Order: sequence, then C-alpha cells, then structure tokens
Amino acid sequence: MTNTILNFQRATGHEVLAAAGKKYLRPGGRIATEKLFEWANFQPGETVLELGSSFGYSAIALAKSYHVKVVGVEKNPGSVACARANIRAAGLENQVEIVEGNIFNLEAIAGKFDYVLAEAILTMQSPLGKAKLLAEIHHRLKPGGKFISHELLACDKEEQIHDDLARVIRVNSTPLSETNWISAFCAARLQVEKCQTDSMNLLNLRRMFQDEGIFNATKFLWNVLTQRDIRKRVLEIHQVFHKYQDELGYIILCAVAQ
Repeated sequence: MTNTILNFQRATGHEVLAAAGKKYLRPGGRIATEKLFEWANFQPGETVLELGSSFGYSAIALAKSYHVKVVGVEKNPGSVACARANIRAAGLENQVEIVEGNIFNLEAIAGKFDYVLAEAILTMQSPLGKAKLLAEIHHRLKPGGKFISHELLACDKEEQIHDDLARVIRVNSTPLSETNWISAFCAARLQVEKCQTDSMNLLNLRRMFQDEGIFNATKFLWNVLTQRDIRKRVLEIHQVFHKYQDELGYIILCAVAQ
C-alpha cells in the first residue's frame, strides 16, 4: 500500500521505494545481509542495537533466526508504529523493542551491546556525521563487541556519485571507497575483520524478485508503472544507478571494538 500523504517530490529515496512497496532497501539485497549475519556469529541471548529499524523487518528476522534480543532505533513515528505492530504480530515483544529516537542521540538507551547493526545508515551522513556516528557506535559496544555494517560503495568518482545521488535521493548520500570506509572505521577504533564488496543490486529486476518474492516484487512494479509521481522518482534513481553501474556497489563490513 502506498502512502497517499507522502510528498513524493520531497521524500527521500528510501521513503519513495518503501511507499511503492519495496521491503528490502539495502544496496546488496538480502544475500549481502545474510552474509553479514553469518560473519556476526550471533549467539542466543546476546544483544543487538539496530540503527534505523524502519518497519522492524531486520529486527524480527534476527530475533526469530538467532534468538537474540534486539533494540531498534527509528526516528519516523509512522515507521515506529508499523514496526511495533509487526513485532506484536510476530509475538516477539519480549525479544524486540523499537525506540523512537535519533541515532545521534542514544543516551536514552541503557547499557552496552554485543552488536551494533547499521544498514544503509552511514552512507547518508556527511564525513563529520560519519565520524560522529562511528564514535557513538564504538561507545555503545561492549569491549570486543562487533559492529556489522552494510553500505554503498563508490569504487571511483566519489564526488560525482555523491552529487548525483544527493540530487535524486534527497539526502546527503556519500558512499566511500573500500579504503576510505575501512579508514573511517579504524579512526573510531573499530578494527575491520571481514569485508566484502560487489555490484549494487537495489533496483536489479532479478535480485528484486529474489529479495521480495514474486507477489511483493510484482506489487512494487505495478505501483511504479501506474503511479506517475512514484514512477518519476524511481526512474531518476535508476538512471543514476545505471550511469555509475561500474563504479557504484555495496560493501559489508564486520568490525570489532578495540
């Protein structure tokens, strides 16, 4: 179901894609996220702090698959309400909690965590914002805790990609090269143990059907085809992705707090 109240000209790219019915909004898709979770090696009863929980899909999947306890932070009140409803429907109120708040202001969340998870969150921050958020992530981790991250990669042309993405996504999207991502992590005392890169598949048709399933992928495509405002924005985003198909990708990283 699309949100008829959403201003599609001003909304961020991920809001438009979500309104069109896309559930998996990560640059490497479900396969990259599953690899990241494999690296994490979650153990039952461990704690995970998820930044930018959206509708709670990742938090619910983590709790179901790995029997961990998840605290998610999400700033959008509508997304928080939807996530809490999804958690209730899954019967996971004792394992998953969604807190309405800003990822740059985590003081209200007590304690430290075994893991912090962020997917497509750091990319949207400026260089100073990335440094500030990474420092906060380090502060929220237990000694030896793991930060697992899934972000956009700019193999080349970082400035050009930033300018074009910011224009069509309506946020200060700033993907980095592999070297620069690792350097940013190291500056925050987060030692990268594992790292993987590949092409970006967010709007790849074959990958979309793999990630979303036939029903959800078909619904997303129908909304794009039949709703002019959605179609205009999605095509703008797709054009930038296609323009930089050789330079733009995804990166997943698993880092340990030092």
